[in-house]
Order: sequence, then structure tokens, then C-alpha cells
Amino acid sequence: QVQLVESGGGLVQAGGSLRLSCVASGLIFSNYGMGWFRRAPGKERQFVAVISWSGGTTNYADSVKGRFTISRDNAKKTVYLQMNSLKPEDAAVYYCAAGLNIVTTQKGTFWGQGTQVTVSS
Repeated sequence: QVQLVESGGGLVQAGGSLRLSCVASGLIFSNYGMGWFRRAPGKERQFVAVISWSGGTTNYADSVKGRFTISRDNAKKTVYLQMNSLKPEDAAVYYCAAGLNIVTTQKGTFWGQGTQVTVSS
């Protein structure tokens, strides 16, 4: 059974930083591209960032480029999202996803339950 468990969300002031983590189990982690997505209240789920199985390729939504960094540690079966210079519009539930072709399709096969990020102005 595949499980993706996110952590690291919370309340932060605008301009602050958070690091999200997502630990995977039940799959060969190093085979999968990984991604982060978010959903704000009343809005559709939005792509944030993806990373290839090796970590050699990353891609970001324009709205987070230069502020967010996605990375992974295959030995720990963990993907991270470092979020700096947070803005109120970054507030959302953040989801981690795994997919063999997620870097090109931005579509995940497996999903976590999400972690809440709140940014106060």
C-alpha cells in the first residue's frame, strides 16, 4: 500500500519560511518523479513544483519560481519543499504526489493527505 505523508505545514508571517516534507512508503521511491501541489479555499488544485526521480530535473510554477525549492533524498524516501518569502496568496493545503511521468504531465498517481500552510499578512 502506497502512502505519502506530508508534514511541516503551519502558520507563518508573510516573508517567512517553511519547509515541507513528504515521506513515501510502499513504492520504489527512486523510480518516481515527485511533485507538490496546492489547493486554496474555493480554488482548484494548482501545480507548484516537480522533481525527477534523480533530482536532476525540476520545474516550478511561475508564481513560486525563485522562492520555492523542491529537493529529494532517495535514501530517506523523502521529498522536500523549501518555501521562502511566503506571501498570503501561498496559503493553501499542500499535497505531495508521486508519478512515473509527473515531471512532464504534472499528474500524480499517488497522493498524500495534505498539510495546511497559513500565511498571515
